[in-house]
Amino acid sequence: MRFIVHEGPVGRSASNYIARVDLAPFGMEGQIEQLWLKPANDDGSYDVACIPFFTYGLALGDTVLLADDDCVSEVLRTGGHRNLRLLFIPDLPTADLQQAADRVKAEILASGLLSEWSGERFVAVDIPKGIEAAGLIAVMEDLENKGQAFWEWSASQPFSARS
Repeated sequence: MRFIVHEGPVGRSASNYIARVDLAPFGMEGQIEQLWLKPANDDGSYDVACIPFFTYGLALGDTVLLADDDCVSEVLRTGGHRNLRLLFIPDLPTADLQQAADRVKAEILASGLLSEWSGERFVAVDIPKGIEAAGLIAVMEDLENKGQAFWEWSASQPFSARS
C-alpha cells in the first residue's frame, strides 16, 4: 500500500482529523490518499482542509462523511471550490523542471491562490468560487504544449468510494 500524504495542508489547525481515500476507483490500485479534515457539525460530517492531490470529485471546503474505517464515504455538500492539478513529466531535466516550476509558483502567487506541492513534480491549486484562473491555466497549457507537464481539473471525474 502506498500512502499519499499532505505535508503542508492549507487548512491545517489543531482540530484537524486525517482520513483516507482509497484511490482504486480512480485507477490507482494500492494507493491511499490521506486527507486533512476539520469537524463541520455535530452530525459527524467534516470539511476538507487540504487540496486533494489525486482524489477526484473533492475540493477544499467540501463536506464529507466517513465510514467506520475512517475512509471518506460520501460527499454531502460541495464548498464551491475547484482544484487544478499539474504533474511535471518524470524525465524533465532538472534545469527545465526548476524553470517551469518557478513559472507555476509565480503565477499562483500573482493570482493569490492557495496551493500544495507533493514533491517537486506535482502541485494542486485551489480555485475559490467565482475566481477565474486564466493566467494559471495559460501557463499550465503552455507547459503541456511543450511536453513538460500534464494538467487537469479534479472534477473531471466524480468522487467514488470503494464499495
